[in-house]
Order: sequence, then structure tokens, then C-alpha cells
Amino acid sequence: MTSELHTFIHLLFIGVVALFPVVNPIGTAFVVMPYFARLDRPGKKRAVRAITLYAFCVCTVTLIAGQWILKLFGLSIPVVQLAGGIMICKMGWEFLSSDKDSSADSSSDVDGVKPRSIDDQLFYPLTFPLTTGAGTISVLLTLSAHGADTDLRQMLFNMGAIMLAIVVMCVLVYVFFLNTQRIERYLGSQGERIFNRLIAFFIFCVGLQIAVTGAKALFA
Repeated sequence: MTSELHTFIHLLFIGVVALFPVVNPIGTAFVVMPYFARLDRPGKKRAVRAITLYAFCVCTVTLIAGQWILKLFGLSIPVVQLAGGIMICKMGWEFLSSDKDSSADSSSDVDGVKPRSIDDQLFYPLTFPLTTGAGTISVLLTLSAHGADTDLRQMLFNMGAIMLAIVVMCVLVYVFFLNTQRIERYLGSQGERIFNRLIAFFIFCVGLQIAVTGAKALFA
């Protein structure tokens, strides 16, 4: 029992440490901030709750059935990295090239239109690939393979540890996404604009790095 508990804690720690940089709940909160700009508090809470639920589902399905799904479609992890990296690059480029201004976002965007558009974007791109993208899938597939064991009891313990790591990440996503308005107040409008541009650039670079890593593994 002591050995199982030690393995459980070890895998939980590894899972949290490995997932935190790829999920990046703090950095991603700044990226999704513009999407929540026109939502009231209840609407924002509903949107963040949906994103957190989607993220949990993506991670859980990847952990439980990821390897099987990849085999079913004849895909490899490098292909997922390449495709996911390109998608993240696209999102980063859109943020960099967009010239959103507070005067441009005037009353022409009526309240009925904005919530509808945010509903359409809750899964793509806010959940996938921004919150849980190719990097998250790759890490979870690796953790799944690392936690595999011939003993069913031990394997369940291992999967439970990784699942708990996923829950921790989802809680962090919920907390940081829900408090983007406080972060925005601290930064101010000009600081927010500058920070969003910087984060968009880093998101583009992260996507490019993931795509290059996948391409190198693919053509090696």
C-alpha cells in the first residue's frame, strides 16, 4: 500500500508539473480576456464553466482513449503536434494582425450578437487549441503510457493520479479565466493592449515550436 501511495503521489506531482506549462492557465487567461470583454458576470461565469468542462472532457478522453483513437485514425503524436501547432500559430497570428479598438467595438455589436458568437467559440478556439491543445494531448498520451501497468489495481491508481492532476489544472483554468477582469483593471486599457500583443506573439511562437517539434519527429 505504501508503494502504491508513493507511486500515486509521484505521478500526481509529475502530472501537475508536466501539464502546467502546456495548459498555461495564467498566460492563456490573458489571451482569452478579449473574448469576455462584453460579457456580464453571470455570462462570463457560464462561459468559463463551459470552457473548464470542455477542457476536462478533452483531457479525460485523451487520457482514457487517446492511444486507441490515434490508432483508429492511423495518426501519430508528431502529426497531432504538427496540426495542433499550426492551429495555435493561426490563432496567435489572428490576434497579432487584428486591429481591435475600443471605438471600433461600438454599439454596433449589440448584446444579442456577442453572447451568440462567444457560444460558438467556447470549444474552438477557446478550449481547443488555446487551453488544451496539441501540447496537452502529447503530455497526456505520454503520461498515459508512463502510467500503464500489467497489474490492473496499480494501473487504476496511476490513472487516478493523472486524473487528479487534470482536475487541478481545470480548477486553475476556472480561477484564472474567471478573474481576467481583475487582471485587466490592474493593467489598464493600454497595458492590456500591450500585454495581449505580447501574449499573442508568444502564443504564435509556442504554436510554431510545437509544429516544428512535430515536423522534426515526423521527418526524422
